[in-house]
Amino acid sequence: MTNKAIEANFDGLVGPTHNYSGLSYGNVASESNIRDVSNPREAALQGLEKMKALHDLGFVQGILPPQERPAIGTLRHLGFIGSDREVLIQAAKQAPAFLGAVASASSMWTANAGTVSPSADTADGRVHFTAANLTAKFHRSIEHPTTTQILEEIFKDAQYFAHHPALPMSTQFGDEGAANHTRLCVDYGARGVEFFVFGREAFNDAAPRPERYPARQTLEASQAIARLHGLAADNVVFAQQNPEVIDLGVFHNDVIAVGNRNVLFYHEQAFLRSAAVLRELEEKLQGALLKEIKVPTEAVSVEDAITSYLFNSQLLSLDEDKMVLIVPTECAENDRVKDYLAHLEEAANPIESVRYFDLKQSMKNGGGPACLRLRVVLTQQELKAVNGRVLLDDNLYLELRQWIEKHYRDRISQQDLADPSLLEECRSALDELTGILQLGVIYPFQLA
Repeated sequence: MTNKAIEANFDGLVGPTHNYSGLSYGNVASESNIRDVSNPREAALQGLEKMKALHDLGFVQGILPPQERPAIGTLRHLGFIGSDREVLIQAAKQAPAFLGAVASASSMWTANAGTVSPSADTADGRVHFTAANLTAKFHRSIEHPTTTQILEEIFKDAQYFAHHPALPMSTQFGDEGAANHTRLCVDYGARGVEFFVFGREAFNDAAPRPERYPARQTLEASQAIARLHGLAADNVVFAQQNPEVIDLGVFHNDVIAVGNRNVLFYHEQAFLRSAAVLRELEEKLQGALLKEIKVPTEAVSVEDAITSYLFNSQLLSLDEDKMVLIVPTECAENDRVKDYLAHLEEAANPIESVRYFDLKQSMKNGGGPACLRLRVVLTQQELKAVNGRVLLDDNLYLELRQWIEKHYRDRISQQDLADPSLLEECRSALDELTGILQLGVIYPFQLA
């Protein structure tokens, strides 16, 4: 008998400094739109509308707040001194290349916030969280201390939740969080198979690895998280991402595959030694047969998958048998992908419907629907233990919409990042947000 459980999606609210600095080497969209003018207000509203739509469909929708940017503490760590305004002005003059990184709103992509293991899978019967160290990119490597603090504040009841610090800050233990982790199960409350996908083996130079772009997730990091979370060996599968698709721009597994319950929706080129991976998943998945939806290259090329973000979608259960696929509107702008999805809806498989969402502001920086959410499986008791007002309802939606319209600019250029008033606007917005969400102190600043 299983505990009744649901899968909540905790989406990251896009921060007020959302900009296009082209910081993510290996992420084609991020590099392609470098130095474009962004619209933070539109970005935040697009994300919020997706959350509201899923809430209206009956899904439990949570919210994770953005982080303070520009990150003044990081600039101080790099040797800039004076008041916060002076630190920002110094950095803009002396090291303008830093500015885009410390002002990035990249914490919006909460698929990289961390890895979450449900209580049904763990040795101590608690939900375990490990914030991702994100060592591959400087602008993301500074996120994990605040990410940990936010997760500890929302999931603070030690009876139900356990938190682990980020792994050592070394590329050998590079960890990108849930973007390279999914969970397959017969039911959310049943023991499942945690599926970790890595790009390289850090301590084995003879093992396959990409040649053009870096592999951000290591096998060693994935194994460490499985140990920390108390996962049994017969409920874990480690699989290597195909190095060839990484070199084409598939920087995370969630750009080439997505799973939900006993369904795995993936591109045929996603994994190295694919047949063995699928066989192991089938053997370890108890209580249900693995349902594979394999997308052939002849229908959708890897390049099509990258430009449309077909697999960076949310695969959600409408009921016991039917699922909906949440995709970006870019999928409708690619004829091959659009045709494939039309056939998918008509075919005999669990995906009953496809819904398109406009997330262009996030997509231009290389993040689709799946990037914006962190999946957290919770029993009813665990759901009740969630702290703060972070589960979306109609009233909270209206308050957040008004908050965004009040505090966010509709235009940010690279030059605007050096404006000290942008820092003050961000802090004022976050101070008000913690009140709306009824959370404790999670930011290092204090407003005068």
